[in-house]
Amino acid sequence: MQFIKPGININFIGRKNIAFILSGAMILITFFSLALRGGPKYGIDFAGGTLIQVKFNAATKIGDIKSGLGKMDMRISSVQQFGDRKDFEFLIRADISSEITEDISLKIEEILEAATGNKAEIRRVEMVGPQVGKDLREKALLAMFFALLFITIYISWRFELKLFISGAMAGGLMLSIYVLTLFDVSIPFLMAAALVVTLILFWVLELKYAMGAIVALIHDVTITVGIFSILDKEFTLPIIAALLTIIGYSLNDTIIVFDRIRENLRKYHKEGLDSILNKSVNETLSRTILTSLTTLIVLACLFILGGGIIHDFAFAMIVGVGVGTYSSIFVASPILLAWHKGLK
Repeated sequence: MQFIKPGININFIGRKNIAFILSGAMILITFFSLALRGGPKYGIDFAGGTLIQVKFNAATKIGDIKSGLGKMDMRISSVQQFGDRKDFEFLIRADISSEITEDISLKIEEILEAATGNKAEIRRVEMVGPQVGKDLREKALLAMFFALLFITIYISWRFELKLFISGAMAGGLMLSIYVLTLFDVSIPFLMAAALVVTLILFWVLELKYAMGAIVALIHDVTITVGIFSILDKEFTLPIIAALLTIIGYSLNDTIIVFDRIRENLRKYHKEGLDSILNKSVNETLSRTILTSLTTLIVLACLFILGGGIIHDFAFAMIVGVGVGTYSSIFVASPILLAWHKGLK
């Protein structure tokens, strides 16, 4: 069975300017949304506080829940429906990290039953201190940054045989980050500055494949974060795991295209670079689309049938796989062409 006929020649590279404008617009919308909301909406994992999952035996109004909990000094920040509406479950978030003992749990159940007229059952309680939440945020950012950094070392070794140069650069960046963390420098600012310096070094050291891969990965993560911000979804540890998974998935797709580009550069060395890049993307298009479709089918099943706990993780993966497939075709390869033309 042939999904895409051999010899297909869609002019992807010829549409690179449209793709760059589209990607730029999505990234600008991401920054605007984050600035408008004062940054990402952190879940309890990163913001700290107390989370209580409550199940009722009948339909219940959120206003009644808030009214009942207003009698307790818990500084309730939000109440939202959890899972399917027919399950009558809600997530209650409090800004303070107070220990919920068995006696307090019974008191909360009694207050909620009195306020709503329905039987209430506390099914889950999670508590995270503010300092722990801050530490987790910083470690999550560091994990994503170092994942990107080590990926570029691999790409530089795999495609350009510049392991020593990229390794020395990565070592210098890691040492700089470690030193700056000792002076209590803001981690988000530090990561942004380090990424900018990394891209500049890639340009100076002529690590063109690493440049294409890292720009595509930053593109994928940024747009996924932007969609979460626009939809006002929370960032939790499972979402960070999803972002790291997206980085790995997108990189795999990009490497397949880069492998074909490297082969075709030797085979069709007399042709122009834009023609070779376009030929390579078309030759790997069938594999790219089939891999993405089969992955999306699994993720759609998780999203629909997986329940509330895994819902946001599956959603992040669906967005990331879609954006990652797009960037492998319209971002990573055109960056190589832009790099080549920039040196002329």
